[in-house]
Amino acid sequence: MTQNIGQMIDHTLLKANATKKEIVKLVEEAKQYKFASVCVNPTWVKTAAELLSDTPEVKVCTVIGFPLGATTPETKAFETRNAIENGANEVDMVINIGALKDNQDDLVEEDIRAVVEAAKGKALTKVIIETCLLTDEEKVRACELSVKAGADYVKTSTGFSTGGATVSDIQLMRKTVGPDLGVKASGGVRNREDALAMVEAGATRIGASSGIAIVNGGTSTSNY
Repeated sequence: MTQNIGQMIDHTLLKANATKKEIVKLVEEAKQYKFASVCVNPTWVKTAAELLSDTPEVKVCTVIGFPLGATTPETKAFETRNAIENGANEVDMVINIGALKDNQDDLVEEDIRAVVEAAKGKALTKVIIETCLLTDEEKVRACELSVKAGADYVKTSTGFSTGGATVSDIQLMRKTVGPDLGVKASGGVRNREDALAMVEAGATRIGASSGIAIVNGGTSTSNY
């Protein structure tokens, strides 16, 4: 698996000031290195999908309720449908973190399920639980609720909060969801060593803006 690390990477550009020129470059890199997907903000989904129309093996991933997760389930469902109409194959949604911390598990499950159902049969759903803001007990509950709601993956981080993926979090998430659900490590994975450690811990996808450094054995200074 590790020799194909590039095929596990969501090549990511989510900064607010990303330009079309940078998105085009991201897509060209993804084609060259055969990354799993490009992960872009919703405004760039249509552009990325058009640029990848001749490269179906590289998927278009986007983010929902990003980066705070504090929009309503209805808003997240609309964002999901709109993204899929524009060409998204995968959606990474942020949970309602405050609701989880308030023990409103029904609301968290409803929130995730709204996106899962909007994407069903059309796109994979990855659930960002923002591990850096959670206790271990909350991480476990978030993963359990993701499974219950029918998600395809659980994901550590947005890359825009106080921390990113850790090996211990990946191990905990993998233990909680079992062997069949995807686990995505994102935020702070900057080199091949980091990426391989995440895979060893149970990650099946890596979200990073450092994909080229990871594949080539270098190190990036990017936070995502």
